[in-house]
Order: sequence, then structure tokens, then C-alpha cells
Amino acid sequence: MRKARVRLGKNSYNILIGSGLLAQTGQLLKETGFSDKLVVITDPTVNRLHGSALKQSLTDAGFKVTILEVPEGEEHKSLETAGRLYHELTAIYAERMTPILALGGGVIGDLTGFVAATYMRGVPLVQLPTTLLAQVDSSIGGKVAVDHGNLKNKIGAFYQPRLAISDTATLKTLTHKEISDGLAEAIKHGVIRDKEYFDYIETNLDEIKALGDRALERIVFGSARIKAAVVAEDELDFGLRNILNFGHTVGHAIESVSDFRMDHGQAVAVGMLAAARISNRLGIFDSSELIRIEEIIKKAGLPTEIPVLDTERIIQSMEHDKKIVQGKIKFILPRSIGEVFVTDDVNLSLVRQVLAE
Repeated sequence: MRKARVRLGKNSYNILIGSGLLAQTGQLLKETGFSDKLVVITDPTVNRLHGSALKQSLTDAGFKVTILEVPEGEEHKSLETAGRLYHELTAIYAERMTPILALGGGVIGDLTGFVAATYMRGVPLVQLPTTLLAQVDSSIGGKVAVDHGNLKNKIGAFYQPRLAISDTATLKTLTHKEISDGLAEAIKHGVIRDKEYFDYIETNLDEIKALGDRALERIVFGSARIKAAVVAEDELDFGLRNILNFGHTVGHAIESVSDFRMDHGQAVAVGMLAAARISNRLGIFDSSELIRIEEIIKKAGLPTEIPVLDTERIIQSMEHDKKIVQGKIKFILPRSIGEVFVTDDVNLSLVRQVLAE
């Protein structure tokens, strides 16, 4: 088992990474100081795959367990679903010290985190991510949210979990497409912060896609370590943490305009490539490194082209991005693999040109 720590003073917490950790979750939560009852929020597929093992571990440790299911899909990451969960939590007499466990991928993690942050003004949250995307990215850092209308993560909060437990064995139940989605976020971390990590993914991509135990643990730990360090420096996203948005300015817009038919990792992959091409056109990012990013995205099984969508609608969606300041869209652009910078000085005509290509 590997451990990364998010250092945020009194809000600090550990991220535990290893194969078979769901079976140890009950004991790990007792060691964290929890007791009595708790609530697990998950979706039907994840519950079928992993719910029994988790519940057994929790009951063996003396917890009284309630499992609440949420239908699958981004469309259920909504205020309406959150409202239903508030009613269900009230019905089972969940208290301010009743931990809520998020068992699932990014949708479950975001939704459950939002509910935990707002129910009774905040109850303990534990993240139990079961997808690669959630383990390397969305379960870390305390961003919790629901979508509003067609806008992704428009209503949310910063709310750190007490603990995150990434059981890499759960990744072996994923499809190749789901693994590819998670690889997009892992590649992002290498580009923004750590060239050696990018090199590792590039060199070991076949082993990662084959779900080798050591490779999975290494990639989840590598991303967790990078993101934890960034979050520790800028918890509330006013400065450095903006770099984690690499690929997301365009990516989130593509997701929204596609009515979420394009998965998050796929959209981020296209968004990263768009940002890299913009930086290259500005004479900043070297063409040889642009080719490396394009090749690793292809090899990871991710798209390198935008589906047939209205470019102007994508631009309009970008203009609703949460990081806009005084009407200017912020772009995170690479200088080189391992280093990016934030700018609001990108001509939208260049963005349109890159998107059209």
C-alpha cells in the first residue's frame, strides 16, 4: 500500500492506494476515529460489483451500514438528485457525525461530496473511487459539485474528505474505454507538472492498459502525489491550482455541447491537444513535444479530433467557464512537457481556427 498526503493544516488527509483495500476499509475507518453508523452512496453497477465486499468489511468492523443508490449517468448529478438524498438521509436519522462514503466514479464522488458538504452544513466524507479517472483525479482535492442546466459543475463547494481509499483492484472491472478516460487525467498531470511521470506513462502504457498491479498502483500514486502537492499550495483555486484545468476549458465546453455524449476523459484529451496546438501556434510549445502529446493520446485510446459540433456553441460554453475573470477566458497552455502557464491573452479567432481543424 502506498500513501499520499494532502497537507491542508487541520483539513489534511491521507490517500491510501493499493490492491484489495475495500476489504480493509472497515478497519481503516475505525483507525480514523469513526464508529457507529455510516452511509454509502453508490450506483447500481458499482453496488453489484463492490457493494457486498465493502459492506462486509464495514459490518465486520462494527458499523451499521445503509447503502443508497443513485441512477448512473451525468444527468443524475443534479440538485434534484441531491434533494432526494437529503430526504433519504433524514429518513434514516443521519447525524452530523455520520460519515458518508462515496463508492464509485466521478459522478458519484462529486454528487456525494456535494451532499456531504451541504447536509446539516457538513458531515464527514470518505472517498472510495472505483474508476481510474476518479482515483487519479476527481476524488482528490475537495472539489464537489452538481451540474446545472447544461453547465458542468456549476453549483458546488470546496469540501475535503477525511480520507480517500483507492483500491486499484476495482480498476480490473472497468472497460478499455473507462481506462482510457482515466489515462487522460494522468497524462494531464504529467504535462502540467512532472515530465518524468509523463515519460513513465509513455514508456509503460501497454502495461498500464493491461492492468498490471504494479503499473496501476504507480500511476494512481503518481497522479495523487502531483495533485496533492498542487492542492496543498492553492486549496481554493485562486492561483496555482488553475493549472489542473489544462484541457478542461475546451473539454468541459465539448462535454456540455455534446449533451454529455462525449465522456469526460475523451473531452479532456481533445482539450489538451487543442491547448497544445494553440501554444504551438503562438510559438511557445515545440512541435516535437506537440507530436508526443498527440501520440500518447492516440496510444491511450483517446480521440484527437472533436466530433461534429458547432464551434460557436463551444466558444459560448467556454464563456461560462468558472475561471473567467472580467469576461476573459483563462487558458492553461504548455511551455514544455512538465510546465504550463495560465493566460487570458488568447485571441478567440485562433481558438476557432484550432477547433475547426
